[in-house]
Amino acid sequence: MPRQRGLTRRLARFGAWGTTLLACWMLALLLLQVLFGRQLERIQTLQLGRDLALNIRLSELTLERYPPSLISELTGLELQVSSQPAAPDRETQASAQRRQELRQVLCSRLSHCRELRPAPSRTGTPEVWIELFSPLEPVWLRSPLPMARTWPPPPTLLLLALVGATVMTGVLYLLLDVARPLRKLEDAVSRVGEDINREPVPEQGSAEVRRISRRFNAMVRRLAEGEKERATMLAGIAHDLRAPLTRLQFRLSMPELNTEERRRCQSDLEALERITGQFLLYAGGGEREACVACPLNQWLAETVASQPKDQLLLELSSIDLPIRPVALGRAVSNLIDNAFSHGTAPVVVRLRRRAAEVAIEVWDQGEGMPSNAWERALQPFQRLDSARGRQGHCGLGLAIVNHVVRTHAGRLSFQQGNGDPGRFAVIITLPMQETKTPDIP
Repeated sequence: MPRQRGLTRRLARFGAWGTTLLACWMLALLLLQVLFGRQLERIQTLQLGRDLALNIRLSELTLERYPPSLISELTGLELQVSSQPAAPDRETQASAQRRQELRQVLCSRLSHCRELRPAPSRTGTPEVWIELFSPLEPVWLRSPLPMARTWPPPPTLLLLALVGATVMTGVLYLLLDVARPLRKLEDAVSRVGEDINREPVPEQGSAEVRRISRRFNAMVRRLAEGEKERATMLAGIAHDLRAPLTRLQFRLSMPELNTEERRRCQSDLEALERITGQFLLYAGGGEREACVACPLNQWLAETVASQPKDQLLLELSSIDLPIRPVALGRAVSNLIDNAFSHGTAPVVVRLRRRAAEVAIEVWDQGEGMPSNAWERALQPFQRLDSARGRQGHCGLGLAIVNHVVRTHAGRLSFQQGNGDPGRFAVIITLPMQETKTPDIP
């Protein structure tokens, strides 16, 4: 469907510009006829006068020795002996003007001016009688008087009009499909820092301009998301650190602390350290860490070494892949911690190859989460229970994992199971290629 819509849109644009070209062609043809039509008429009259002058000289020379009928038969010229040749019922103003122009041309080319009279038309084209000087009797030469042709126009005008229409259409294309969208894009670029949540630039114009506008809108959208995440993170810091700090201030104000109180203070300090670490990890994201090619099975075994061995099972295949080991290790550790905190042991960590991808699966035996909550769980500072702010949990666990996986050009997904090897899994899928920061459209 998207390809069909794109083809329909391109055909519509092609038809619109084709119609524009045709309209410009007609306009240019009309302008050229107004500007140069009269000049072409003069050129046509001069050409006709030159040919007629030659025929008149030859006819007058032969009339001295031969009769008009014989000359007509030999030359194909239509000669008539008459003192008053036949005339049409009515002569149009245009043909009368053209006849006078032809007479002036003949007068300039012959030694004496000849009389021209209108003749009855036999083919729809005006005709004229041209007086010949004959020593014995009055003779008239009949000749067509072609008028200026309005349609179809002369080929020269058609070609000039097509060239002009192409130039005009090209100028319109540059103004409407290139220059105007680029001006809007330039204005949007100049105001990026003023309002990060402004409306996207319309994706209009040529294919190249639309592609640039689409990438610019994607960049502004990423900036807006980053600004929103930073604002949310700052608000989350104030919210999540307030409770343990208040408890510490209250307990430290007591004159004496027993063992239980000291344990609680230590727990609050650990919560503060955990929250701070999560915020720093989420803010950093691991982009600055270099990729290192390493065996994933050995790296995973080392990553989960601190977990309880009786509650964690490993199913690892031998796979080598370039990764950012520290950032990805923290992401896997977050998934394992979530599996122990919100799921049911034993937790199974599986590493296997899927065609051109590598999957790191973390399974637990709990009920997991409903499918309609999966997308919300990946958002920062989102909690699916009421435990926010307790024991150093601030809703960044899955958001950190998703952020790190995206820097590896991978994806994070969820899966329900039937108990073999677990009932719920969070899966990290990485491509079997060199890891780089993805170009998010």
